[in-house]
Amino acid sequence: MEFLADKKNLRLDIFLSEKFSDWSRSHIQKIISDGKVTVDKKIVKPSFKLCGGEIITVAEIETVDTEYLPENLPLNILYEDADIIVVNKARGMTVHPAETVKTGTLVNALLFHCKDLSGINGVKRPGIVHRLDKDTSGVMVVAKNDSSHVNLAEQIKNKTATRNYLAIVYGVISDNAGIITGAIGRDKIDRKKMAVTADGKSAVTEFKVLERFKNFTYVECKLQTGRTHQIRVHMAAIGHPLLGDSKYTARKNFFDIEGQALHSYTLTLTHPTTGEIMKFTAPLPDDMQKILSELREA
Repeated sequence: MEFLADKKNLRLDIFLSEKFSDWSRSHIQKIISDGKVTVDKKIVKPSFKLCGGEIITVAEIETVDTEYLPENLPLNILYEDADIIVVNKARGMTVHPAETVKTGTLVNALLFHCKDLSGINGVKRPGIVHRLDKDTSGVMVVAKNDSSHVNLAEQIKNKTATRNYLAIVYGVISDNAGIITGAIGRDKIDRKKMAVTADGKSAVTEFKVLERFKNFTYVECKLQTGRTHQIRVHMAAIGHPLLGDSKYTARKNFFDIEGQALHSYTLTLTHPTTGEIMKFTAPLPDDMQKILSELREA
């Protein structure tokens, strides 16, 4: 199938997105990267800028891989514009496809909702600037274009974007507040776990006690860094693992919650285009509210 490039200074992937409106941009980027699309018989990158007048050839129209198939799944959108989408991710939803999880992810839902997502992280993680664990709920920002993705990633790296979490942990924390420091890397014995290790990446977590109970503590945590499982690992390291976190504690969970009691509560960032400082809040989910009610009544 051939097309004449009738526009100038337009990216190839965007041009084809207009021609194939039922395809996601990430799928179009994949077939270009796989060499299925040529410009004047030359293989180019998805970001190739058209000058106008070129002959664009699509060698084969493929079905979108099931790994990133758009799916009509519930999506709790807190905010959306041309550059970003802010969502309240449900507990139990994986952020992006992997070898063992190919459907039902946040990415699948996003691809159904909108066709333009940043392609920086590839076709399996379009738009994903930062992640939440499957069993962590709460606010996340997703980039709808590459320039927004770069800007947001820099904000997270430079700590100008701030993230606050709410958690229920085992045990009673005596200090009202504290800072946990400890480099995080792969566990030497169980490679599926993370641990505080001498050769890990530096990690800093601030915490503040919100409420104490007989055998539990309700805390707010603020990330200064964004390592894998950071809050889970750091709280376990000081002897207060998260309620329900079977990966980092063997303690029994008598409450009705699947996974750890951890919720991404607020996200503050600077809008990548307007420069406006924006704060987004995801209300505490019903499962954690119910647990707190039970603890207060005990």
